[in-house]
Amino acid sequence: MRNFKIILQYEGTRYQGWQRQDSTENTIQGKLERLLGKMTGKDSVQVDGSGRTDAGVHARGQTANFKIDTEMSAGEIMDYINQYLPDDIGVISIEEMDGRFHSRLNAKGKTYVYRIWDSALPCVFERRYVYELGKTLDVEKMKAAAQYFVGRHDFKAFTSAKKSRKSTVRTIESVEVERRGCEVVITYNGDGFLYHMARIITGTLIETGLGEREPKDMAWLIENGARDDAGMLVPAKGLCLMEVRY
Repeated sequence: MRNFKIILQYEGTRYQGWQRQDSTENTIQGKLERLLGKMTGKDSVQVDGSGRTDAGVHARGQTANFKIDTEMSAGEIMDYINQYLPDDIGVISIEEMDGRFHSRLNAKGKTYVYRIWDSALPCVFERRYVYELGKTLDVEKMKAAAQYFVGRHDFKAFTSAKKSRKSTVRTIESVEVERRGCEVVITYNGDGFLYHMARIITGTLIETGLGEREPKDMAWLIENGARDDAGMLVPAKGLCLMEVRY
C-alpha cells in the first residue's frame, strides 16, 4: 500500500463539515473517500484528515492522507481527483510519504484565521467568509485580552465538547488581532484546538471588544474553566484553517 499526503482547499458553506456521516453524503471526507474508491475500484478508501472542521468552516490548507494500491503517479492521482471533485473543493498538492505518516497523529501545529466584519456597511462579496457583526470593535482591548490565551492552558471553558477523559490542555503559540479596513482579523497558532475552541475564544474576544468584558477577565475564565462563563460561539463561516505544520 502506498501512502499519499494531500493538501486541499474547500469552501465549507454547503458542507456538513469534514467528517463522514451516515446521515448524509455531503461531507468533505465522504466525497474524497467515494471518489478514491471509484478510482481504485475499491468499496471504500479511508482518508484521514488532520482534524475535523465543522459544518460551514473553510480551509485553505487542510492536510489529509490515504493508503491505496495503485500504479498511478502522484500527479495522475491529483489530476483525477480534481477532475471529479466539485468546484468548491480542490487538491493543491500531493506527495507520496512513508507508511508511518499520519496527517492527524504527526501534526505539530495549526493556524486558523477568523474574520469579523465590524462595519455597518453591507459585506456583499465576502459575506460567505466573514461574520457580519455590524458593530465597531475596540481592537486594542481585544489585543490585550488575546495575550492571556498564549501559552499552555486548560481550555475546557472554551469548548462545546461534552465531558470526556481526553485532555483539554493545549498550547497556543500566538493570537494576533489586527484591523484590515472594515475587518478585524484574528490569527491563531497552536499545537491543536478543541471542538469549537477557536470560535468560542473569538466570541469572548468580540465581547471584550464591545466593552462587555475586560481583558483581565480572560485569566479568570481560563482558571475557572466553566463553559457557561466564556463567550458566545460565533458563526462557522468566519473561520478558515490556513495551515497544518509537521
